[in-house]
Amino acid sequence: MKKRDEIPVCDTWNLADILPSESAWEELFRETEQELSGYKEFEGHLMDSGEMLFSCLRFDEEVSLKIETLFVYGKQKSDEDTGNAKYQEFAAKARALSYQAAGLSAYLVPEILSFPEETLREYQENYPQLSRYKRTLEIILNKKAHTLSAAEEALLAKSLEATSGASDIFNMFNNADAKFPEILDENQKPVQITHGNFIAFMEKQDRRVRKSAFEALYSVYKQFGNTLASTFFSNGKKASFYASARNYTSARAFSLWENEIPETVYDNLIQAVHEDISYLHEYVSIRKEALGVDELHMYDLYVPMVSLEEKKIPFEDAKRMVLEGLKPLGEEYLSLLREGFDNRWIDVYENEGKRSGAYSWGVYGIHPYVLLNYNGTLDSVFTLAHEMGHALHSWYSDKNQTYVDAGYKIFVAEVASTCNEALLIRHLLATTKDKNERAYLVNHFMDSFRGTLYRQAMFAEFEDETHRLVKEGQILTGELLGKTYHKLNEFYFGPDMIIDPEIDFEWSRIPHFYTPFYVYQYATGFSAAVAISSKILSGDEKVIKGYFEFLSGGNSMTPIDLLKLCGVDMSTAEPVKDALLVFAGLLKEMRELI
Repeated sequence: MKKRDEIPVCDTWNLADILPSESAWEELFRETEQELSGYKEFEGHLMDSGEMLFSCLRFDEEVSLKIETLFVYGKQKSDEDTGNAKYQEFAAKARALSYQAAGLSAYLVPEILSFPEETLREYQENYPQLSRYKRTLEIILNKKAHTLSAAEEALLAKSLEATSGASDIFNMFNNADAKFPEILDENQKPVQITHGNFIAFMEKQDRRVRKSAFEALYSVYKQFGNTLASTFFSNGKKASFYASARNYTSARAFSLWENEIPETVYDNLIQAVHEDISYLHEYVSIRKEALGVDELHMYDLYVPMVSLEEKKIPFEDAKRMVLEGLKPLGEEYLSLLREGFDNRWIDVYENEGKRSGAYSWGVYGIHPYVLLNYNGTLDSVFTLAHEMGHALHSWYSDKNQTYVDAGYKIFVAEVASTCNEALLIRHLLATTKDKNERAYLVNHFMDSFRGTLYRQAMFAEFEDETHRLVKEGQILTGELLGKTYHKLNEFYFGPDMIIDPEIDFEWSRIPHFYTPFYVYQYATGFSAAVAISSKILSGDEKVIKGYFEFLSGGNSMTPIDLLKLCGVDMSTAEPVKDALLVFAGLLKEMRELI
């Protein structure tokens, strides 16, 4: 494992585009810290005039952007090497500043909600500059039933820093402190398991290696099972507390309402997946037959069903593959991809202490960034396409929306990224002439359904159940969480799958569970993306035009309405059902190919 300073500069992102130096960060921090006192000048005076209301909202916007800049820079520097105490401090100080700003501005929403409606309408009509905050004010008014008094809002804002411990503890354990054992690879050489190489080991044809990697990784989570159960439980109690404080019926209702998503969308997803769970059971049966094993274990889920010569895909080739696959989106989109590839938007390779996984992030007004842990597999090529989908979604939103309307909701965040993956896999399927390679690619597309639609729906069901138990006053022990997770695996994977005891601890290593009710959006986003990519490839000009309006929409409309621009209605179960029919077609083709 290379250290950070051993990675070539050209393979790292250039955070100087955000702030030129650490001293610039410190200067901006001091400046912003001093500016926070400005909130007091507006308190109690928002009703004075439309100009006063606008001035306060504009001040809040400017402060928010500065804090965002401080936090993103600090957190991304910390993610380069999570053991670096200096950048941990940068991120922590920026987060604390955001909590301070939230406390000082807590009066803002309650004060606006105290306006007589006719007064607010009059201000908007007579002070045109307030049109900048039309959507902001609309969202505030929609939350009237869940907004407390100014004093109560201030208290809740101040409590956020004190209640973030569970997530912070998990992240430090998972990324900095957890060390996994060594195993013997396929050449009998000792190799340490890491977050970055675990899935690559799970894709190995050598079953002994897969089993060893699986048992090695989960032995660590099992060892700390009680601690991780405690952090999970604490995070659940936090979600329940804030939901109750804001008069929501549940943590789920709170999370979904924040994103303007009806709870029926969540229920429709689970119901649709349950109704077609037989497709996943069929997938397991095909996988068992293709691998030629008497028993299919959880460590057999990632290895390709079709043996193909294992080859590493250099990052330069990965970039070319992505550019070819995304040609249907047009030259402007491709030129933006090239700009990101050529100008150090991307932090490419794993290094010691680097945050696991992948993401896209950035600061408004500056190009987006992508963190990868690229390892040369086909999966990591798709991860590049996925994260650049996020990045260009942000680029289009930032270009076409103001800061207050650019930040799109999580519900639509996975659509652009997954649409890129769907376009890439369909391009590869359309251009291969080799039957074995085609089977390999069909296998990969099937695994996308299994891993993104079914698996994330199972995660969503696990979250729903565990948060319900918290609300009912149950204590979430490691044993209870493991049993709950085990039963869901039995239901989802069916009779042909051996549910190994190690998988009972999988819940304890999922970072997204610390953002409650996030994961279901991978499944809904995947379903929407399959539908949109099909329409794009069919040459539907209306949908292609609507897709770029969607990318440019930010948060200017509700997520459901934004997706309707692309001809997809996520308020119904139809997109999920249609996606599962595509999965059924792949199952049929795979039967024929093997």
